[in-house]
Amino acid sequence: MEFSMKNFWDGSRRALARAITIVEDERDGWEDIMKEIYHHTGRAQVIGITGAPGAGKSTLSDALIKQYRKQGKKVGIVAIDPTSPFSGGAILGDRIRMNDLTLDEGVYIRSMGTRGSLGGLSRKTTDAVKLMDAFGLDVIFIETVGVGQSEVDIVKNADTTLVVLVPGLGDDIQAIKAGILEIGDVFCINKCDRDGADRLNVEIEMMLDLGEAQNWRPPIERTIANKDEGVADVVKSLNSHRKYLEESGLLEERRRERARTEMVEMIHDRISRHVMEDIVQTGKFADYVEQVYERENDPFTVVDSIVGNIFK
Repeated sequence: MEFSMKNFWDGSRRALARAITIVEDERDGWEDIMKEIYHHTGRAQVIGITGAPGAGKSTLSDALIKQYRKQGKKVGIVAIDPTSPFSGGAILGDRIRMNDLTLDEGVYIRSMGTRGSLGGLSRKTTDAVKLMDAFGLDVIFIETVGVGQSEVDIVKNADTTLVVLVPGLGDDIQAIKAGILEIGDVFCINKCDRDGADRLNVEIEMMLDLGEAQNWRPPIERTIANKDEGVADVVKSLNSHRKYLEESGLLEERRRERARTEMVEMIHDRISRHVMEDIVQTGKFADYVEQVYERENDPFTVVDSIVGNIFK
């Protein structure tokens, strides 16, 4: 199918899907697409949903989307799935679980594979969010794959981070151990009809007390997402945090830092590609490797020489 930016601006969901695919695969013209849409970004509310596997993130996402749709909001979700070892694509578990939303024209769901990214997020997550933002979606969720400690990467991509916890996983300090208590703007204890919900609630409160005093104290909401219980309260807390960010100036601060981080990563990526294509994949580099292996030279001297030549 031929891609057309006109169709994208006209609101074609197929054009949005095509644009994300072109950008994700870095096909010809992908940078031109990102350059054209960039000035139309920055309007959407971006919410990251993270937490341990089995916490019910997808069920909660499904319920949250329905709440926002009741408010007339157009919603997008980037569901980060594990990458298939066979095709390199997303395994699509989240999209299957959200099957009842696919017929809603006001909802756009995109599954993306992690593609080996250690942070639990695809490297193209940020670009997909921008495309959805420019397309005119009001609220965009990023649901991570649930890989534990490296979940903190969500902070780089979201305005508000929702940490989903569940009682009775056998580790009462699952969030503390994963290092994700520090990144939560809103906490949600899902499946709170299970034993241990009160205890988990108290432990989160205690950990928040131990942290530095902030103007925003993350609320702790309790839900049974598959019964739609408590979900409306989570939406209220998410919207309250958005209002706090806007009024305090933190939204601008976070987005400025995000722009900085993105540019630094792009610089790293460009330099890495140059090194790989123009240096590593040449016979000259093979000679360097042989010199180091035979102890005729040391890697520090060789690398200093290579880097020095790059920046001449």
